[in-house]
Amino acid sequence: MGSSYDFDDEPDNAEEDGEAEKFVPTLFYGSADEFVRKQLRYKYRRQITRPGRGNFRWRASWWKSEEAISRIEALWRAWEKARQDPAAMSDWWLTHCDRQMAVLLSPDGPFAGSEDESKPGDLLPYVAPPDGYFAPDHQSNALM
Repeated sequence: MGSSYDFDDEPDNAEEDGEAEKFVPTLFYGSADEFVRKQLRYKYRRQITRPGRGNFRWRASWWKSEEAISRIEALWRAWEKARQDPAAMSDWWLTHCDRQMAVLLSPDGPFAGSEDESKPGDLLPYVAPPDGYFAPDHQSNALM
């Protein structure tokens, strides 16, 4: 139940309607999962604790939550846009990342009951989704 749309796809009827070719941004990452795995978990590190032991929750299998998929998909798409303008990256952190992650990591957010943990400075816990759940990777190396 991963992403169902792609910026790289042109509308099927674009040529039939005589529309001029539109600029379609090239995505750096192929999916929200690739974004989480290769970008977000490296850049956004927090100590993850079990309920009642601290302030931040995260589920290694984050993709099992529809809310998390939707929020992370939005976060990834906003990052894709911001990466094309380095000055926009500050806004991405403040307006998008910090706000979305505050909800995702909150003790009453979508991962409230998660038992996953990490130590200070560790990457966010991660479990790979089933094959075919998300689009294939665009990048071959682990950290961009």
